[in-house]
Amino acid sequence: MSSEKTKSDIHLKEKLTLSDDFTPPSFDEWKDKVVKDLKGKPYEKLISNTIDGIQLQPIYTKADTDGKDIQQFPIEGSYRGTSANGYYGKDWLINQRIELADVDEYNTALKDALQRGQNSIYISVDKATKFGLDADYAKTEDVGKGGLSISGLSSFSRLLTDIDITKYPIFISTGFSSVPITSILYAYCKNNNIDITKVHGSVEADPIGYWASEGELPVPVVSAISGLKNSMDWKIKNAPSLKTINVSTIPYINGGANAVQELAYAVATSAEYIRNLLDSGADINDVAQNMKITMSAGSSFFTEVSKFRAVKLLWKNLIAAFGGNEKSQKVCLFVSTSQFNKTLFDPYVNMLRTTTESFSAIVGGIDSLQVFPFDSVFSLSDDFSRRIARNTQIILKEESHFNSPIDPAGGSYYVENLTEELAKNAWGKFQEIEKNGGMIESLKKGLIQEEVEKTYQKRLKAISKRKSVIVGTNMYANPTEALLEGKTVNHKALQEKRAEYLQKFRVEKNQTVNEKILTALGTLSKECNEESIDIAADAILNGATLGEVTNSCRVNVSDIEKTNITPILKHRAAEPFEDLRLQADKIKSETGEKPKVLLAPIGSLKEYKARADFSRNFFEVGGFDVVYPNGFNTIEEAVGNTIDENCKTVVICSTDDKYTEIVPTFCEQLKKKKNDIAIVLAGYPKDKVEDYKSNGIDEFIFLGADAYTILNKLISN
Repeated sequence: MSSEKTKSDIHLKEKLTLSDDFTPPSFDEWKDKVVKDLKGKPYEKLISNTIDGIQLQPIYTKADTDGKDIQQFPIEGSYRGTSANGYYGKDWLINQRIELADVDEYNTALKDALQRGQNSIYISVDKATKFGLDADYAKTEDVGKGGLSISGLSSFSRLLTDIDITKYPIFISTGFSSVPITSILYAYCKNNNIDITKVHGSVEADPIGYWASEGELPVPVVSAISGLKNSMDWKIKNAPSLKTINVSTIPYINGGANAVQELAYAVATSAEYIRNLLDSGADINDVAQNMKITMSAGSSFFTEVSKFRAVKLLWKNLIAAFGGNEKSQKVCLFVSTSQFNKTLFDPYVNMLRTTTESFSAIVGGIDSLQVFPFDSVFSLSDDFSRRIARNTQIILKEESHFNSPIDPAGGSYYVENLTEELAKNAWGKFQEIEKNGGMIESLKKGLIQEEVEKTYQKRLKAISKRKSVIVGTNMYANPTEALLEGKTVNHKALQEKRAEYLQKFRVEKNQTVNEKILTALGTLSKECNEESIDIAADAILNGATLGEVTNSCRVNVSDIEKTNITPILKHRAAEPFEDLRLQADKIKSETGEKPKVLLAPIGSLKEYKARADFSRNFFEVGGFDVVYPNGFNTIEEAVGNTIDENCKTVVICSTDDKYTEIVPTFCEQLKKKKNDIAIVLAGYPKDKVEDYKSNGIDEFIFLGADAYTILNKLISN
């Protein structure tokens, strides 16, 4: 008789309880197993420190959340999402930027984008427009720089031809003052019988952020902040669904700031605006509900998720401290993917970077997302790159269904702890800024600039040593790659086109129209309140240009109070290694070939291969042409081949044991026949370094070596 059980003999439990069959290991048991697997290395090796100054444990458990106030459910104003029901009924806005300077071209691109999944409108005006200058009176290089060239009602109308701005939220970034563009928007609505109360979005100004980025303003910073009150008062009466104040951390992130600094600067700038507006008689709830924060999504996934959750907690604490109600304690959070980590070389990898950044932003619970096209750091993006950027978000929503879970990161021991650490450290830095007089005073003293630059230098050191990896740039470079051609704004042609139109427009205005404009502008120069926008809009309807309106608005502003500061220097992480590749390309264009480096592998394949492969990768990221021959059995063969190849740099590749014999002989024989060659050793045998230097070794390459410094020195050899 068979001893095997039949199906009827098997009785499965109705409820599976794993704890009955598997005893959960304790933390100490887990740690003992890890220490054993480390094979002698200390457990502390698994603890890492972030650029933000936060110590990360290798694992987090429930014990790490004991005693912490972790919210169980999302509620209005909490850090656990945009609202209690997440994205249900209200998806995040796909708020793509279109990098075109001509309004007619922009209109065509925008209409196409809105038909293909974009659900909001983002407009950034160029530097000339931000300064309130008509295109024909501005510096040529400022026309089309950073956005659209707009000088009045006509160009603004062409921008929005056949687009319903009551259907799509519209966000206009105006720099340090929103009054002139708000006036143009209001004139446009009047001219087209559009009820402006049905227009949602923002016409936003961020004078502190602009000042930090540019280092100068055409008006005193205090006057620019006072202008925020006028715009806010007007919007409360006329356009309640528009916001007029933005707090952008993008200048600091582009300078190299870390997540703690970004959060602290957002809070400190918000506090500066709130105090100034409350001092002028504003209500805290009006102010808070009129503000939005714009942040950047970087590549450190869990840090970014936690950062977007932390800013909600910080905002809630800030507004509560000023006496704001629960509705005001809910932050309006806009995010754009980072420009700091994007690259010129291997640019299609930028698509992968923006995907993870978008993922972190959505999981972090944002209101709006802007994905920069992969080529945006070197070109005006075309239809293809804009489409890929837009579809990154659409796929995350429609195919990956990230609009379904409510705060999917909630309850993660790691994310909850990191959220709290970021918020706590950022609040501490905010308090330091307050002790130094606030954000404005800290910028005047150069304290913020110094902090950001120090962080950038830390990043740069890690990038140079390749402890911080930029795929395709300082690691895993494609040596056969050719740079993609970029399209840029033809500032001169654009200015000439705009100037021709403006001059014709001015000539065509009749005397009656001119008198109406002059009357309105004369009234405008005497007013300094919310009525300014009504008056300016009437002037614009009668044909006044942006420059005329701006001049009238600023007629009573004194130049004496202007304060220029050192701007936050803009960087990209990849720039040092990109410069090496560009140097190599320049050398090739001048001489016919790239700088060449020869590998000298000596011994068996097993002895030299690992270091030879490492050396090839090391030099390829600097743009060198690497000659990788088969291994040599003798030192004499390696020396002879080196002389025949006529390279300026040679890399000895073998084992530490063999180096004691190879290095003295190789260097002596080679230097006798070719004294100007740089000899590099693959490896870093610490106890022999000084001896090998005396033998003639010029550089050592190894994991952790300063690759940028070594390559920069050798490329000039």
